[in-house]
Amino acid sequence: MDIDPVELRGPWTEGYALERRHALSSEFVGHDSFGNPQFDTKRSELGELIFRLKYRNDKTALDPIADAAVKFINGWGPHFDLVVAVPPSRKRLPYQPVAEIARIIAGRLSKPVNLDAVSKVKGTPELKNVYEYEQRSELLKRAFRVNGNAVAGKRILLVDDLYRSGATAKMVTHDLLAAGAAAVYFLAMTKTRTRA
Repeated sequence: MDIDPVELRGPWTEGYALERRHALSSEFVGHDSFGNPQFDTKRSELGELIFRLKYRNDKTALDPIADAAVKFINGWGPHFDLVVAVPPSRKRLPYQPVAEIARIIAGRLSKPVNLDAVSKVKGTPELKNVYEYEQRSELLKRAFRVNGNAVAGKRILLVDDLYRSGATAKMVTHDLLAAGAAAVYFLAMTKTRTRA
């Protein structure tokens, strides 16, 4: 699969999204029978895989997503000891897409993964519906708890599925560093447009 990586600036040592444009175009096509707006959205190949995984519970998308991530990581070459997933903004059943991506990446790279290193301890609205960066950041204050014993002295590869404004990843990175992580490398699968 062809990807179009983009460097992401933040408090991490280095950060990237594998795909700079999650959605290539989106055209309004009308309303459904409940009055909800409907769109014909064209996504990048990786963007479509993330969409299928998150919103269609299509676990067959996991392998090609992980293939692209591992190939990129091997070329990038960050030195890390532990893979950690950004906690999701809401619980999805029967699995959490970003946790599954992190688990597979870690397994393929023969690195440990700790899906309990960072946990969400404060409820927040889904941030895709909050457009101002400052408002997102305020909502995320004290929203996460980091297990210092799990991350102290370790170089972390922090994984997320979708990067919008970066507010969540930046807050989690600050919290990991405050808990004693030696370094944080950040990798998002795709990047979407944001109004902030």
